[in-house]
Amino acid sequence: MQTITEQFLSLGLDNPLDISDKQLTLLDISLDKKELWFELALGKSISDARAELFVLLKDIKAKSNQEKVIQNYKALQVFRKGENVGEEKTSLRAKSKEQRDKKKEPIIPTSGDVTVYCDGGCSPNPGASGSGVAIYRAGQVSELWFGLFETNGTNNTAELNALYESLLIAQKESELGNKVEIKCDSMYSINCIKTWAKGWESKGWTKKGGEIKNLEIIKKAYSLYNTISSKISLSHIKAHAGAEGNELADRMTHHTRHTKETMFVKYEKSLDINEILKMY
Repeated sequence: MQTITEQFLSLGLDNPLDISDKQLTLLDISLDKKELWFELALGKSISDARAELFVLLKDIKAKSNQEKVIQNYKALQVFRKGENVGEEKTSLRAKSKEQRDKKKEPIIPTSGDVTVYCDGGCSPNPGASGSGVAIYRAGQVSELWFGLFETNGTNNTAELNALYESLLIAQKESELGNKVEIKCDSMYSINCIKTWAKGWESKGWTKKGGEIKNLEIIKKAYSLYNTISSKISLSHIKAHAGAEGNELADRMTHHTRHTKETMFVKYEKSLDINEILKMY
């Protein structure tokens, strides 16, 4: 990880006003906060890969050239990993099997560069609610997020909030050229976004039989999904069926209700999977 300092930023920029949208994304700064990016960036931590790309994009203005740099960098990363495969393949497989046998942890299936598991929960329903997300890269958990506490929320609202935050994450990752798969255990949330919203929209956001509940968050998630649906995949996963990512996202919903965190924030403690799975 790389902590962002003024010295580091100077490696990728001669003038703070010259920062590109791609560099903002690498710093995990939303484009609507571009005017405040310098203050928001200082002190944050980003992966070494993002830090290297930030510097490599210095003085590259054309978006096509920026994309080329990112593609070349990713290709180099794949090549670097491939060089070590022959030497490490046997030992890694043995170690992985030993760890799985010992901890009885399931293998995490992923079909893209990034897999995002999302979950929302409420106790009672309605009652205290929260949302959680687990992000996997190359089959390994890399980040956990939690928050959006509501004192009088519902399961459906919490699930939709989690899905919307996952779509925001997917949007950022797809802008970096990564393949993203979102796994959601709420068929209600998926149907709202992928199936029902189109018909509701065509009827002026009304439906036969009464009110469309959670309409505000549905509109936001539907609009965002439509802008990135060709670049990502969104699929259902059965809850509490042994998928580690789903269980970790669930623990983050419990953590939200415990901490009463109203923002959606990154879990900054150690990513000790066994300990997190024992939470609450």
